[in-house]
Amino acid sequence: MADVHVAEELWSTGMLPEGILERWFVADGARVRAGEAVAAVRIGEALHDIAAPTGGHLTVLAPVNELVDPGCIIAEVHA
Repeated sequence: MADVHVAEELWSTGMLPEGILERWFVADGARVRAGEAVAAVRIGEALHDIAAPTGGHLTVLAPVNELVDPGCIIAEVHA
């Protein structure tokens, strides 16, 4: 199992405490490839794609419009 997390590096300044999970590109339970964009997170005015760290089946842990913090886990990928 591998965690899909929102990288802390996406917060270029410490001024924004959180982001918003804008949408999922793939459905819960879908098969994903390593590096495939699975979700989009909005931090301030910027929209960032979040990629799967490995291939497998995606288990969504956070719903759309959820507030996300730097480093938080939004999904898991199971082989």
